Amino acid sequence: MKKIYLDQASTSCPKAPGVAEAVFCYLSNDAVNINRGSYDSAFSVEEQIFETREQLKQLFHFPDKSRNVIFTANVTSSLNILLKGILRPGDHVLVSSMEHNAVMRPLVQLSHTGISFDRVPCDAFGNLLLDQAETLIRPNTRLFVCLHGSNVCGTLMPVKEIGDFCKKHRILFILDTAQTAGVLPIDMEACHIDALAFTGHKGLRGPQGIGGFLVREALVPEITPLLSGGTGSISHTEEIPDFMPDRFEPGTPNIPGILGLHAALSCPDLMCSPKNFIHEMELTGYFIQELKSMDPEEKHIRILGRTDCPHGLDQATRCAVVSIQTPQIDMAEAAFRLDSDYGIMTRVGLHCAPSAHKTLGTYPQGTIRFSFGAQNTKEEVRSALSALMDITGLS
Repeated sequence: MKKIYLDQASTSCPKAPGVAEAVFCYLSNDAVNINRGSYDSAFSVEEQIFETREQLKQLFHFPDKSRNVIFTANVTSSLNILLKGILRPGDHVLVSSMEHNAVMRPLVQLSHTGISFDRVPCDAFGNLLLDQAETLIRPNTRLFVCLHGSNVCGTLMPVKEIGDFCKKHRILFILDTAQTAGVLPIDMEACHIDALAFTGHKGLRGPQGIGGFLVREALVPEITPLLSGGTGSISHTEEIPDFMPDRFEPGTPNIPGILGLHAALSCPDLMCSPKNFIHEMELTGYFIQELKSMDPEEKHIRILGRTDCPHGLDQATRCAVVSIQTPQIDMAEAAFRLDSDYGIMTRVGLHCAPSAHKTLGTYPQGTIRFSFGAQNTKEEVRSALSALMDITGLS
């Protein structure tokens, strides 16, 4: 049975051309460390890592120097470093009601230390009601943190408008790009983004275990490092370095992951490609419209979130993530049958985003999530639709 992977929101599959080769080559030939060895092989690897910082700086239109591009394990690590490093007891935070636990768990943890937060409401389609944020602003509001694209229903947050709002109120803006980095253009300068957290293994199509953040120079002194240790620099002192990137990169980095990401970023036709985005929206729109025609009253299959799929990058309202419910059959059973009987891989449950499901009215049941990438085909989507018809009794 042919397997069909429709869980791209979890991690991209397959990875970009050259990623596996770059990781293999490093581990097989030049598995040296950086910032420690004074020899050519180490310097060569350091150069590739510098190039990766430059690639990310350009991708996100980051106005500061590439030394402020920091590598971490993933977007969750990045958000923890930023939130726990910036916020102090007495600070107040604004956050959307569609957030992933990568944001919410650190904030809830920090709420036990004298930090407070308010959720800016979103409607039943996941759209941010930014006008209601005005009523939530306090004198001690320090920052606004939110995701760019929902990992549950695909709805996009209005990043430019949020950035303008933050600039108006003189608060910091932190953006979680887990679902959109490499898929949609993001301009940190134009959108007044102070810090951007990314992961390498989704839209960037790099390996798992590598992510990072980009942070404005003016914000660096305000962030208390979450981790500390050896950096290979100023080893004569036991104090944390005050210069970048060493300040936030203690210990041995994930060099295979960084070099794999470098290979992915070196595929210019993949990064924020209009052609790829059009293809993803065509698949998403086809999937949604066929579901509607199969079950117009949504008795067997309920579609969550927005159903419009503009194809232009500058008109985007969603990413290629669609959640459904199957009211007449247990969703865990439906997802199991999709895989076991038809070879279709999806994700079922709450997707580490209970706040989003409460907003969409799908808590605590959750949903079955289908997420598409440029790697998927229309034939694969047809197979998923046919399988859903069989499982739900619509055929």
